[in-house]
Amino acid sequence: MMQVVHSRFNALLSASVLSLIATVAWSQSLTWLGTLGGNVSRAYGVSADGAVVVGWARNAAGQYLAFRWTASGGMQDLGTLPGGNASEALGVSADGAVVVGRARNAAGRWRAFRWTVDGGMQDLGTLGGMESWANGVSAYGAVVVGWAQNAAGQERAFRWRNGVMQDLGTLGGNMSHAYGVSADGSVVVGWAQNAAGRSRAFRWTASGGMQDLGTLSGGNGSDALGVSADGSVVVGMAQNAAEGLRAFRWTASGGMQDLGTLGGGKSIANGVSADGAVVVGWAYDAAGQTRAFRWTASGGMEDLNTTYASLLTDGSVLNVAAAISPDGRYIVGWGYNAATRREEAFLLDTRCTLDGDVNGDGRVDDADLLIVLFNFGSQCGQ
Repeated sequence: MMQVVHSRFNALLSASVLSLIATVAWSQSLTWLGTLGGNVSRAYGVSADGAVVVGWARNAAGQYLAFRWTASGGMQDLGTLPGGNASEALGVSADGAVVVGRARNAAGRWRAFRWTVDGGMQDLGTLGGMESWANGVSAYGAVVVGWAQNAAGQERAFRWRNGVMQDLGTLGGNMSHAYGVSADGSVVVGWAQNAAGRSRAFRWTASGGMQDLGTLSGGNGSDALGVSADGSVVVGMAQNAAEGLRAFRWTASGGMQDLGTLGGGKSIANGVSADGAVVVGWAYDAAGQTRAFRWTASGGMEDLNTTYASLLTDGSVLNVAAAISPDGRYIVGWGYNAATRREEAFLLDTRCTLDGDVNGDGRVDDADLLIVLFNFGSQCGQ
């Protein structure tokens, strides 16, 4: 009698849970984005919904060209400025409609560009010199940041809006570069030389000007590469006392925090989620290999190759995480695609939900139930 009760209970439990999981899906995925016909591609930006990825790729002729990728349209060549032969896309607006980067003009000079579907590639000019480079764009695409040469040939961080390029100055030296901008365009981050010629991470606002964010204890230099949506959290790289480069996360209240490494001697933070809680970049592991990482306060620095090992086949590797979507779900960068045997841009969707066929064997059965009950965290890379 007891055996019958147990059998009925197990059957009822199995039916109930399987009914539940049949409505949802494992959606974690890794998409290699291919190239434009050449042997390499790199991704530097992703839209808020993960639908648009931008970067650069080689074409069949070996040229480096900016691309805009979508799942439906694949990799679109954005071309160059008139007469030019190369371009790179380095940032994208939240809706994926505005792309920024650099492109060569007919004279062979690099120029910052802003691209839209309707307007194509627009040369943003310089600060009186010959070259410029756009690294970041605000959420709505109205503000572009980067660096440009002035009339004296000095490279200066700029903030561009409505056709006007503003020189953001320095920290007492001659050079500065801007890399990141807040969602509304009011906060800009990058690096600038101080009076001693040292490179220091900065945070700029219209009201406060350029603020030196310092370095890690005992270090000499730093560089800010990304900023949260409200401008309160800054990430990048800084020297420590041993002159090693370390990824950092800065806040006004906590200062500059060393995010560590993956066992090696170097790490760099490239991007941060809108709320400042998730940081991505790359670090050396104990073997001295470059590996993409994700950092959170609760989990520390994790190797994405370990966390998402189930998505990597035949020796594929995620080398660099270059950017993250505002909600922290999508991560883009580049790595080694073993299937094509080339360096390629990737799009990683980290969201973990469930489907009836959890283990992918084509059936919804007790094997899927066991994973749901006892192994959900490991399947989700937790």
